[in-house]
Amino acid sequence: MNVLLVTDSFPPVCGGSGWSTYELAAGLRRRGHAVLVVKVTAGGPGRDGKTEYDGLPVIELHFYAPSVPGIRNYFKNERLYARLTPRLEQLIAEHRIDVIHGQHVLSTPPSIAAARRAGIPSVATVRDYWPVCYRSDLIHTRQTLALCPGCAQAAAVQHGRPTIGAFGLATHLLRKYLRANLRRKQEALISADAVIAVSSRIGADLQSRIPDLSPSRLHLIPNPVDTDAVRRRASAERPLASPYALYAGKLAPNKGTSHLPEVITRAQLDWPLVIVGDGPDRVSLERAAAASGHDTRFTGWQEPAQTATWMAHAAMLIFPSQGPESLSRVLIEASALGVPIAAMNTGGTADIINDEVSGLLSNTADELATDVKRLRNDAELRRRLGQAAAEHARATFDAASVVAKIETLYGTLLVAAKGTR
Repeated sequence: MNVLLVTDSFPPVCGGSGWSTYELAAGLRRRGHAVLVVKVTAGGPGRDGKTEYDGLPVIELHFYAPSVPGIRNYFKNERLYARLTPRLEQLIAEHRIDVIHGQHVLSTPPSIAAARRAGIPSVATVRDYWPVCYRSDLIHTRQTLALCPGCAQAAAVQHGRPTIGAFGLATHLLRKYLRANLRRKQEALISADAVIAVSSRIGADLQSRIPDLSPSRLHLIPNPVDTDAVRRRASAERPLASPYALYAGKLAPNKGTSHLPEVITRAQLDWPLVIVGDGPDRVSLERAAAASGHDTRFTGWQEPAQTATWMAHAAMLIFPSQGPESLSRVLIEASALGVPIAAMNTGGTADIINDEVSGLLSNTADELATDVKRLRNDAELRRRLGQAAAEHARATFDAASVVAKIETLYGTLLVAAKGTR
């Protein structure tokens, strides 16, 4: 079949969601399907063009969005959707596309609209909380793991002051826009032929916050990870001779990285802490690490192979995230490599880690410090958790089995579509 994947993120430079889209594209190609990738970028000026990655054809579409808050949001949502939909409809006709699959917030609503116009099935993968939260994160406060109890307006407007928008936009007008914008996204999702939730947490939240979304159209299928490729990338020699703990990922508030100095201090960790990644919290984290006196080493952003090597040889991975993780690729890759993990129990993390079986889960920074100390002092615990984690990752998240499930879903939709013609 001919499959069109529309995405906001794709290699070579991207986060975990982009790599998950790549794994899907590569897996479908290995199974004999023709795959076309459309990468959507919204921001400053840019040229549309055709390129490829790992032999996969990629069409890059750029849409202008000014840097002015509020106005930027309108350009990245309503205006982009209106312009992207006919472009996708044209590509569907030119490439005789059988199924279109939207991957992210910018790409999914117009993908569904274009499929409906062209008369082909549409699939939407939900990797974060964009259908139920304007900011896509459902973070209520920075001090708790609890999800926001309301809709986008609770996260975007707190204490009567707008945190999205500018130029004195009245709070009630902002709330009105947020509700309308969110409803448009939800209506698009409701009209998709199939919706894939990548974790049980995402699936449960979609069902509870979008009651009009038919349960029969909702499918729980995780992000695919080529576990063999992860192990191959990690084949380089160990970067440090002595044991070390590792954090890998973005240095940002929702990742909980500000807790790392406190956690390792309370855990009395006598191994170096290696921090692989970059982000807005790096400067403050470097200051806090220096003040703690602990041996903390910052590598900055690393290529996937370098990150996998750091990960493969780590004595433990610390995952302090305080945002509602959808399904962390870092945790899946670390699990595939057999690395023992101490993690905060947030979002879909429990889909990856079974507490005390394939890792340790905690609900507070104090509990995380206790788990780090346990892993440091118990080599047998590290061995047991790492082995179970590797087995679970291969059985649950390996790209071959995940892509096969999505391929089956495509086939079911195509049969149903033919039956209605």
